[in-house]
Amino acid sequence: MITTRNRSEVEMEIKETLGLVPSFFKSIPDQYLEYEWQMFKRLQLGETLIPNKYKELMGIAIHAETKCIYCTLFHTEAAKLFGATEEEIQEAVHYAKMSVGWSVYLNGMRTDYEEFANEFTKMGNFLKTKQLTHAN
Repeated sequence: MITTRNRSEVEMEIKETLGLVPSFFKSIPDQYLEYEWQMFKRLQLGETLIPNKYKELMGIAIHAETKCIYCTLFHTEAAKLFGATEEEIQEAVHYAKMSVGWSVYLNGMRTDYEEFANEFTKMGNFLKTKQLTHAN
């Protein structure tokens, strides 16, 4: 449960954490600021099940597709802060491009979903068997 603090207390913590209170936090209404800050701090800055570098690479890939220049900039710079290389950033963007391309194609061609799912089950089983064979 999030305790409710007044705006100046929350902004003081933001400034202590980030060095300033970004304008995107300044525009959040008082009743939501504490919640938004806690979510940002935990998911964006905190250690979670997914390492921060990988979360940021996912963010770059997602927002390359959504075409949000703010989020793309944020996640690119955050990825670098968390140790991502230019090559990893390039790979994340290329992976997003490839994945979105297949989505466009499969949906545009109205590929039969049940057939697609069955084929993936068969491929997955084959690849698992192949991995077990190579491991021995």
